Amino acid sequence: MTNIKTDNMNTKTLEQMKQLRLHGMLRAFDTSLSPESMDYTNDELVAYLVQSEWDDRHNRKIERLTKAARFRYGAVMEAIDYGPGRNIDRNRIQRYASCGFIRKGENMLITGSTGVGKSYLASAIGHQACSMGHRTMYFNTAKLFTLLKTSKADGSYLKFIEKLEKQDLLILDDFGLKPLDNINRHSLMEIIEDRHGKRSTIIASQLPMEAWHDVVGEKTIVDAIFDRLVHSAHRVDIKGESMRKKIKNKR
Repeated sequence: MTNIKTDNMNTKTLEQMKQLRLHGMLRAFDTSLSPESMDYTNDELVAYLVQSEWDDRHNRKIERLTKAARFRYGAVMEAIDYGPGRNIDRNRIQRYASCGFIRKGENMLITGSTGVGKSYLASAIGHQACSMGHRTMYFNTAKLFTLLKTSKADGSYLKFIEKLEKQDLLILDDFGLKPLDNINRHSLMEIIEDRHGKRSTIIASQLPMEAWHDVVGEKTIVDAIFDRLVHSAHRVDIKGESMRKKIKNKR
């Protein structure tokens, strides 16, 4: 009789956990009812259930953040190539992986020729940021400017700009592939201005920074961007041959 009463109570508890959307706790409690499960004290069981729920929510948050970021690459810090001649310091990159620069609202500039791994490194740091709970968005810069122009046409520009401002980390990839027009120039300035000193931005570009004047075009805006973004930024200048070419030659 006691076992039947206990089983009914456990079934009710599982159903209540399901209704409350305590998915991690539900799975853990269901596992604890198995005959093969270890014996828990009351304190151990409570700790186990709470930890399981925390882990489940944390993992689902990472999944949501990663999906929302819309990364180009499924990059991971562990796969970064620190080979000789690439000018990538392992200790520096591992410090960046702690995301301390994001918590401080600092920026990063990643430069290098085509195919050396700029986008991969930026994406790997972005994935790491998501895993640590930071809101992140990744954009090809040209596509971002297209979206901004579209948002101006349909009236959603301010909402879009506010969304960009709220991201803990904004990644602008392939910056400077073509010169900015007046609209894009002022949009870029608005983004940089809104995030200055509060949020982090990573810019990846195959152009050296001295060539940015030609891309941005208007000297006053270039000077303002350099003042807010470039002068105090962490810099990674990747050297070496194209990784895509290297991989192709191995096949």
